[in-house]
This record gives sequence, structure tokens and C-alpha cells, in this order.
Amino acid sequence: MKDIILKAENISKQYRLGQVGTGTLKHDLNKWWHQIRGKENPYLKIGETNDRSTKGTSDYVWALQNIDFEVERGEVLGIIGKNGAGKSTLLKILSKVTAPTTGTIKSRGRIASLLEVGTGFNGEMTGRENIYLNGAILGMTKKEIASKLDEIIEFSGCERYIDTPVKRYSSGMTVRLAFAVAAFLEPEILVVDEVLAVGDAEFQKKAIGKMQDISRGEGRTVLFVSHNMAAVKSLCTRGLVLINGKVAMAGSVENAVNFYLSQDSESMNAKVFDSNYDKNEFTIHEISLNAVGKSSEAPLDEYQEIEINTLFTLKDDSRKLHLTFVLNNDFGEPLFTFSHVNKNLKLNKGTNKIKCLLPEGFLNVGTYYLSLYIIEDSKSALFIEKDIISFVIQEGERPVGSWMGREPGFIKPKFDWSIEVN
Repeated sequence: MKDIILKAENISKQYRLGQVGTGTLKHDLNKWWHQIRGKENPYLKIGETNDRSTKGTSDYVWALQNIDFEVERGEVLGIIGKNGAGKSTLLKILSKVTAPTTGTIKSRGRIASLLEVGTGFNGEMTGRENIYLNGAILGMTKKEIASKLDEIIEFSGCERYIDTPVKRYSSGMTVRLAFAVAAFLEPEILVVDEVLAVGDAEFQKKAIGKMQDISRGEGRTVLFVSHNMAAVKSLCTRGLVLINGKVAMAGSVENAVNFYLSQDSESMNAKVFDSNYDKNEFTIHEISLNAVGKSSEAPLDEYQEIEINTLFTLKDDSRKLHLTFVLNNDFGEPLFTFSHVNKNLKLNKGTNKIKCLLPEGFLNVGTYYLSLYIIEDSKSALFIEKDIISFVIQEGERPVGSWMGREPGFIKPKFDWSIEVN
């Protein structure tokens, strides 16, 4: 049986742009008249999807639309998406800061929220007083709060200023204390928005470590919003991707992050280049990837030998050019560099088909990006294009009962092994 601690059913949130309420007395009266007759709000039938990149025609916009999900006790759910996707609105609804237009939230236990810098803090009160205030809001007794006070102050690193009014704290100090309060006062559900980005690297590491302890060691639930995909991957067990106020994908954190990162880049195994890649010295015609014996239209998986083919015309062989590729992971980090010059292969005048073979099982499951450098005389870059093509390595077929999912790391080299038995 699943131990569901939080459940969102058909959550939607509608706003009228530039207005508080519906904006006019006529609209308010119309809405009230429908409500007392037990009829649906007439303004729920209008409104546009929350796409901030386009100019709409309606004054009504759906910040969230038809959000459904469940969270189990002890689970860490990462909620990811672009700015304006609806992440913070969803957390505010879950934290009961604002009410949904439609839908219901069912939760079991106390919810502590860290939504924005200083949320829930009274600037005129000292850090110590704010700890007691937040604990009281969570329904804790003064004795319970006092038992955690020393741990909260020590973790926050604000001991010297704990009896100073919070309005004199820096944003980093405020976040440190707010996180310590939210984490140590033992809520059943901890809701953390992007605020950790305000803290320094040392505090972010401490905070992520504490959230891991909360979920894995203490069995409490965490909802975590961040644009730091490394933090999401290291902390979360499951991911929810929001696009324009709707759930675009829900699943394992690896799949959710890969889906999110692939939105800005057309993932494909072949790319044909236009006239912009026809230069005086060369022309780039095409780059494609395929499993050996298959077309570039077939998906790539982790157990295949993979060919990288480049169709390239050298117009003047007096220009000593060579191609160098850099393979980057889905964080934009370079994994390795490779080039045909390492095999003493040279480009000739005319059209060259350059093939590179990646061994079977070399790349792990995930999304990858190739950057292309065209080097002249082995020293200067004549042409550079980052992320010129992207591709996805899928999970291969695995025996029943074996590990299912992405293993750590980005490369899975097949080394030579031997075992001797005496």
C-alpha cells in the first residue's frame, strides 16, 4: 500500500492580468450570483494558457491548469520548469498561501514552507523571536521549539546576530535562518523554493545534505524547486516538469531532468545544414548519428556501436584544416574531445565523409550535445559552434531482474578484465 502524504487533484489557478479580483463590480456580482445558485464560475470557461512569450487576447490567464500528482511519505519531489511555468504558484497553493481556483489539496501533517527570502519572518523581531514565531505557526509548543533552538542557531551560522532584528540581516543570513527553522522544527512536509540560490556554496551544500537527512533518515517529505539540475538530481527521487502551467512530464528524476533540458534544443540524430555553413574555405553539409547497421532515424541505445558521420567539403587543400568535436553532458560540462587527426587522417580537397565509431556500451543513458571546432594549422579555430547537434541515448534491453534505470556517470567504458582462481 502506498503511504500518500500529499495529493493534488485538478489544481488550477486563474488570474486577471493587471487587476485585483475580477477587476469590475459587474464581474464580481456575476461570479457571486453564479456561486449562490450553485453554478460554476462563468470565468472558468475563458482565459488563456500561461505562455509569457506570446501576446494574448484575453485578460484572464491560467497560471496553473489541471495539475494532478501524489507524493508518498519520505519522497523528495523535484518540481522543475522555466521561469513563469507555474512552479512558485503551485508551491504557494500547496503551502496554503493562496487558494486554488479549482481543485483540492489533501495533506497529512504539518507543512513548512521556504518560498521567498524572508517569507514568514517579522523584520522588527529578532532572529530568536522569529524562530519561536515560526514554530508557533507550525503548531509547536514553546518547550518543543526550545529543545531545537540551539541546533537551529548553530546550523544557520547566525549566532552572533540571533538577537538582532531580522530587518538588518542580509538576504543570505535571512535564508540561512529561515531554512534552519523550516528544517529543524520537524514538519511532515518541507516545501523549498529557489531561495537556496541566495546562499553561498558552503550553505547550499549543508542545506542539500540536511534535506537528504530529512527524507532518507527521518522519512519526511520534501518538495524542492530549483534551476540547479545537479542539485535536483542529487536530492530528488522523482521529478515533475511544468510547461506553461501544465504538467508536461512526471517520472524518475533522471527522465524529468533530461526532458526539461531537451526543451531548448531540438534533439535529433541527423542535421542537414543550410547555406550559412557554406564558407569560403569549406562547407558543412550534414552531421548524423546511427547505430551500426541502422539508419539515423532509429533510436540510439546504450548497448550499440554508434557511428558519427560528417559530410564536409574542403574547397582549398592548401588550407590545413581538421575537425575536432567536444562531447558535452546535459549540464553543459565537456566530457571529452576527439578528432580525426589523432589517427593521422587528413582532409582532402572535395567532399569528405568523416566517420567516427564509438564502441558498444560507451555512452550512458542521457542527453548529449556535440560542439564542433574547425581548426587551421593545428593551432587556431577557424569555426566554432557549440551544441551544433544533440542526441539521446536510451536504455537498452536488459534481462528481467537486472538493474533498471540510469547508472552513475556519463561514460561506460568496457575495460579488459580477468579473474584467476588458485
